[in-house]
Amino acid sequence: MTVVGLDDTDSRERGMCTTYVAARIAERLRQADADVARLLLVRLNPAVEYKTRGNAALAIHTDCDPDRAFQIARERLESLAETADERTNPGLVVAAHVHDDPAPPEDVRRFARAAIRDRLAIEDATALIERRGYRSWHAGDGRGRIGAVAAIGAWSALDEWTYEYISYREPDRWGTPRDVDHESVFEAADRGYSEVWDTVDRGEDETVCVPHAPGPILHGIRGDDLDAVRAAAERIESEPVAASRLFVTNQGTDVHLREGSIPNVEDGRAYRLEGRVVSEPETRRGGHVFIELESPSSDGRGSADRLACAAFEPTKRFRDRVRALRVGDRITACGEVSRGTLKLEKFAVRGLVRTERVTPTCPDCGRTMESAGRNQGYRCRDCGTSRDAKAEQPLERDLEEGWYEVPPCARRHIAKPLVRGGFDAPTHPER
Repeated sequence: MTVVGLDDTDSRERGMCTTYVAARIAERLRQADADVARLLLVRLNPAVEYKTRGNAALAIHTDCDPDRAFQIARERLESLAETADERTNPGLVVAAHVHDDPAPPEDVRRFARAAIRDRLAIEDATALIERRGYRSWHAGDGRGRIGAVAAIGAWSALDEWTYEYISYREPDRWGTPRDVDHESVFEAADRGYSEVWDTVDRGEDETVCVPHAPGPILHGIRGDDLDAVRAAAERIESEPVAASRLFVTNQGTDVHLREGSIPNVEDGRAYRLEGRVVSEPETRRGGHVFIELESPSSDGRGSADRLACAAFEPTKRFRDRVRALRVGDRITACGEVSRGTLKLEKFAVRGLVRTERVTPTCPDCGRTMESAGRNQGYRCRDCGTSRDAKAEQPLERDLEEGWYEVPPCARRHIAKPLVRGGFDAPTHPER
């Protein structure tokens, strides 16, 4: 088994897409009479600052001779990668494994897991390439070799996979507005749901599967069933489709999340954290909503036991879920940490504050009592009645226990939609 890994061929401004480059390589391999077993679309650490939007690396599993596969892949990369953008630094790595087994050595599998949950340097990739004797090529500083090696190790390093069926535009249409029938996308999404997910955002009336950036993709349909994603794509009415490819992917799996504790979080990594809300939600300039979370084991004295959590404006209606939290609520928060703040992707309510302490009312006249002085309780000046402390009354809540998530328009590719199931509490999926 030969595995071709590649990454970093696209540009934020100039377009291109590494999935398209991989699809073209696979097409060329088939023309050379090689069998292509699968194309992997591997989403890496979403917190890496030099990524383009999805931080995807690609792998092609083929029976082609490694030298021939390397030659074909390099020719395609050199002709398609957007190297005119100085931030595009493509990398190609080709590995040959025993017989039909695509499993690489354990250090390559560890590298793949680290590329999804941690931060790696170019030197980490080049040392591993040299140690294993893999064929490689790069342009620029070759940062794409990190993703290329990770893609080679991903198939045996990860346990959970989903699908994406990507349709591509005719090249002469690249850079022009996409002609996709809005209503047909929503109809396809309704028919495919819940095996097909994140196709549209009903709350925002947005076709999530249709990208806005320049490049070759017309639309990409994600889901748990390969036949369902293909059928959904075929129901969409649009401009002519030049080609379509099925990718096996770690999208929608939450594999980027690591179990953590608030005092030990680090920037550039994503976590699942337990905590208690210790500040009222605050809406700041730009519409971003912040809360502060305290470690369950905190004694309330150390700043290291607290972490700011944010629902940023692009998460839209999810911010209302965060605004509904109250001091004392217990939650599990998920998201990446950047500059000491956790960017919320989803959270689970574990325990809700159900009562609030209020100034008591007079049992005789029904008026609100007044403070009798510091630490002296409350009294009604008219009736002379008194109470030693505030009263408790039931608190109406707009939240229930269970999981809440950002809407499809704001979801990271790698984050797991609630509709996929497998969560440890009731779910409240966004559509």
